[in-house]
Amino acid sequence: MLKRISWTLLFFALSTSADEDILSVDRVIPNSIDFAFPNESSIQPEPSDFTVKNFVLMSNDAGGRWAVVTITNEASGSRSLTHKHLMAVVANGQRVSPIEFLQSFRANETLSLTISFGRRKFPLLLVYSRTKD
Repeated sequence: MLKRISWTLLFFALSTSADEDILSVDRVIPNSIDFAFPNESSIQPEPSDFTVKNFVLMSNDAGGRWAVVTITNEASGSRSLTHKHLMAVVANGQRVSPIEFLQSFRANETLSLTISFGRRKFPLLLVYSRTKD
């Protein structure tokens, strides 16, 4: 009997853990909203030839924050996008970088990528890049 209860508890624990991994789309925020959080440290992504066209924010019950980001390489040659070229603003105003990644783009190519921003207490509000001056 004790063995059966142990197996039942183990199964319940594993199924609860699996539920935490399921991503849900967060409320969609129009990309045109401007946030005015202070940025005294001037934290910015590295300048690049990439432009964020749009994004959809997602999260799970464990605090994992993800975004499907549509990005265009505005350069006339191939470029590599890394985690250093993107940044997100979270609901407490903090700027955060995504988990390390590398994606190659052909000239003027547009791709949608699913990008992890790790586990965070506050939800993501905005994903952005910074183009070269």
